[in-house]
Amino acid sequence: MALSFSTPPSTATASLTPFQAKIPTAKLDELETLIKLAKLAPPTYENSQLDRRYGVSTDWLVTMRDLWLRSYHWKSTEDRINTFPQYTTEIEGLTIHFVGLFSKRKDAVPLLLLHGWPGSFLEFLPILQKFREEYTPETLPYHLIVPSLPGYTFSSGPPLDRDFEIGDIARVVDKLMKSLGFGGGYVAQGGDIGSRIARHLGVEHESCKAVHVNVVFMRKPDGLTDDHLNASEIQGVKRMLNFVTTGAGYAMEQGTRPSTIGHVLASSPIALLAWIGEKFLEWVDDPLAPDDILESVTLYWLTETFPRAIYTYRANYPPPPLPSSNDPRWYIHKPFGFSSFPMELAPLPRSWIETTGDLVFWEQHPKGGHFAALEQPDELKTDLIKFVDQVWPGIIGAE
Repeated sequence: MALSFSTPPSTATASLTPFQAKIPTAKLDELETLIKLAKLAPPTYENSQLDRRYGVSTDWLVTMRDLWLRSYHWKSTEDRINTFPQYTTEIEGLTIHFVGLFSKRKDAVPLLLLHGWPGSFLEFLPILQKFREEYTPETLPYHLIVPSLPGYTFSSGPPLDRDFEIGDIARVVDKLMKSLGFGGGYVAQGGDIGSRIARHLGVEHESCKAVHVNVVFMRKPDGLTDDHLNASEIQGVKRMLNFVTTGAGYAMEQGTRPSTIGHVLASSPIALLAWIGEKFLEWVDDPLAPDDILESVTLYWLTETFPRAIYTYRANYPPPPLPSSNDPRWYIHKPFGFSSFPMELAPLPRSWIETTGDLVFWEQHPKGGHFAALEQPDELKTDLIKFVDQVWPGIIGAE
């Protein structure tokens, strides 16, 4: 039986294959065996620090390992994923997977929701769930498209025979949106790497009419001082500097030696849990439920995502002389919206952010971190609706 919200617009030209997540039992059995066989590091001063000042503790890793074996069930995650309409389609020789809620309204606004690393389409399922609880296909004011980026989860790629960068991802997802019938215009939303893809879309692709993000990575704009910043903004800048100083070692490894770390983390699910689990602990406001962490790590493991998904980090090493968000070539000359969460990796001041685009929407939240769609789905959903309601009538009226 067809799922609700599963009918693409009549203007879609893409050849779409309905998709259901189904991991073979043999692969699940192998994962269980590898978890049981995986060795843990011997006790050290560093791995006994429960405050994680040197990374995840042995106590946490043992607890999560036991939960992984005894109480977490991938089948529950798989069943939840499969309650949402999913498709795959071929673009530039890549198989692109996406989750979509399609509206039957002629005036529905297409929204492209872009995840990052170590995220996936799973981050946006809580928001999609809220939309489908609130609306029917006949009343939904939006089309919501959540692609798995090339190299992530159920999408193939990146290509093996050539380099592939943020601009390439943007081109592929723009082609996806056009093939779904949204060449006349759509709004892009992104966090983490998704925010960089959204910026490329806003600058380089005409069909992307507006951009909303929840993080911008940048240095202090020239000519600005800290004199005008309030206490919370000063704290946000300090948080960014602390992240750069003590929390970005993973990014240097993934950017300079992606092959090495890819092999390391493809060899052991416990190693993958430690590497990715740390981010789900450190980059959030309130702690995530253990099952939320385990389902993301399990999805990465079962789809062999990690080695295929870290290619975007290479663009940062050696560091560009001018971060892309500071580069005037990447200024967004379209409606630009921003949602600020205090425990983001770089919760930067509005005065900085507005130097990177035509900022027309800003919302400051009291709680939330890097995984905003997962941590604060109601707040991000509300912001996105407000932003679209504010900018879309003008976009349509101008055409």
